Amino acid sequence: MKFWDSSAIVPLLVDESASEIMRELLKADSEMVVWWASRTECLSALHRRMREGNIKAAEETQVQNILSVLSGAWAEVLPTDFVRQRAERLLSVHALRAADAFQLAAALVWSKEATAGLEFVCFDDNLCEAASKEGFLVVPRT
Repeated sequence: MKFWDSSAIVPLLVDESASEIMRELLKADSEMVVWWASRTECLSALHRRMREGNIKAAEETQVQNILSVLSGAWAEVLPTDFVRQRAERLLSVHALRAADAFQLAAALVWSKEATAGLEFVCFDDNLCEAASKEGFLVVPRT
């Protein structure tokens, strides 16, 4: 089981240079843990790509169906005061945006802060660095 940031989920939905790597990671271990807002973050990324013309209207239904299947199977870390407290601590020690702090806080809550050997799947450089400093094994290694 791995914690997946939304930056790693999007390549499962649309063709990107990292799509094949992400599909292989998911194939090897299909148990995903995500932050409660990850579905919304993915939809935001998809709609931005549509506005930019990178996803055609004909592809929208297919992409949203893939997201529905994934989100129906993954486990979510729900928003709690404890997650918010962890996110606020992370903002004070890492160069993170609020949304990324919530992602990492969710992973820390999921792991019960015992991060050694647990994988954090991500492509955001700042979030990868922070997750690594918090003890996660960040994948894929780029």
